[in-house]
Amino acid sequence: MFTPSFKPAALAAAILLAACSTTPTTTSELETARANYAEAQGNPMVAKYAPLELAAATRALDQANTAAARRDSLGEIDKLAYVAKQKIASAQEIARAKAAEDQMKDAAAQRDQVRLEARTAEAEAAKRRADQARMDAEAAQNQAQAAQNQAASAEAATRDAQARAAALAAALSELQAKQTERGIVITFGDVLFNVDQANLTSQGMAVAQRLADVLRDNPDRVVLVEGFTDSTGSDAYNLQLSQRRAESVRAALSQMGIDRSRIETRGYGEAYPVASNATAGERQLNRRVEIVLSEAGRPVTQRR
Repeated sequence: MFTPSFKPAALAAAILLAACSTTPTTTSELETARANYAEAQGNPMVAKYAPLELAAATRALDQANTAAARRDSLGEIDKLAYVAKQKIASAQEIARAKAAEDQMKDAAAQRDQVRLEARTAEAEAAKRRADQARMDAEAAQNQAQAAQNQAASAEAATRDAQARAAALAAALSELQAKQTERGIVITFGDVLFNVDQANLTSQGMAVAQRLADVLRDNPDRVVLVEGFTDSTGSDAYNLQLSQRRAESVRAALSQMGIDRSRIETRGYGEAYPVASNATAGERQLNRRVEIVLSEAGRPVTQRR
C-alpha cells in the first residue's frame, strides 16, 4: 500500500512562510480548506484508512497554496481551494466508512467469538456433567461394593467370633472352669506341684499348655494367677511358697508364647481357704492355684 510522506504539504508550508513578506493572497475558501486539512491530518483514522485520498488532498491544497503565493486571481485560488476541500472531505468520508466497516467486522468477529466461547463453555459444562455423573456412578458402585465387603467381613467376623466362643467354651469345660463375679475361674489342685515345691510337674505343664492355648486363641483376655497353701508352716513361708507357685505358672505360660504383660500373679498363702485345715483331705483342697480369666477386653477383677 502506498504511504505518502506528505512532503508536498511541507513544501507548501515552506512556500507560504517564504512568501509572508509579500503578503500572499488568500480567501475564506482557502482558509477553510487549510483548517479542514489540519483536522484530517490530525485524525489517525484518515491516515490509517485513506492514505491515498489524503495524499491527493495534500497535492490539491499545495496547488491552492502555490496559487495564493503567486497571487493568482481569487477565482483561481477559490477553485483550487474548493477542489482541495472536496478531496479532504472525500478522504475523511472514506476513512469514516472504512472505520465503520472495520467496526462492523470487529463486532461480527466478537459475536462469532462470543458464540464460539458459549458453545465451548456449554461443551465443557456438558463434559463436566458427564464426568461428574460417571464419578457419582463409580462412587455409588464403590460404596455398594464397600458395603458388600463390610457385610461379608462382618459375617466372617461373626462366624469367627462364634467359632472362638465355641472353642473357648469347650476348652473351659475341659478345664472345669466356673463363671463367678470376678470372671471365669479355673481351679487346679496341688497336682500341679510336688509337695512343698514350686516347680510345675509334667501334669502341671500339660495344664499350663491348655491354658496357653486358650490365651493364644483369645488375645483380648488376660489372667490372674493366684496361689494358695494350707495352714501347715509359718505364715511367711506359706505366703512366699504361694507366690513362687503363681510365678511358676506365669513363667511356663511365657515360655509357651504368652506375653507376660497379660499375666498377673498373687500369692495369698493360707488366706482364703475353701475348707478347714483339720484333716489332710481338707488341707489338700486348700493347696491350690486359681486362674482368673478376664472378660474380653477387660482387666481381671482383684480380690477385695
